Amino acid sequence: MVTGPAPPRPGLLVPVRRHGLRRGPVRRDRHRRNGHGGVGYLLKDRVLQVGDFVEAMERVAGGGCVIDPEVVRHLLTRRRSPLARLTPREREVLGLMAEGRFNTAITRLLMISEKVVGKHINSIFTKLDLPADNTDDHRRVRAVLTFLHDGPDT
Repeated sequence: MVTGPAPPRPGLLVPVRRHGLRRGPVRRDRHRRNGHGGVGYLLKDRVLQVGDFVEAMERVAGGGCVIDPEVVRHLLTRRRSPLARLTPREREVLGLMAEGRFNTAITRLLMISEKVVGKHINSIFTKLDLPADNTDDHRRVRAVLTFLHDGPDT
């Protein structure tokens, strides 16, 4: 048996669809490279540009890293939770809404007027981009789902 340095591993070039960016292709990649070979992420339409694709393959084969500029742009502009836009009081109101409380119960628990509760709720809808003219969704339910999805401590 001959021992010596392991042969270089081939690199990994992952074509990514634009809509796949929402799921975070780089973070969720199941192929861990362990420091061997290169890695690259290109949008599929970039793969169709033969020159860019060949250059990326050569870089990856040489152990380098290639990341499509749009993938980088997406990672750098990744959206914060919409709940981060809410004030602490609005998060408190939304938390009570998530508990299934009616506005009257929220007024009693927070010791504020029903008019103020209504203003907080309208502000929550605005900040969570839940327009009043959307007849397909129940804004209160959508706001609570956002709260439950993103967590109360966001």
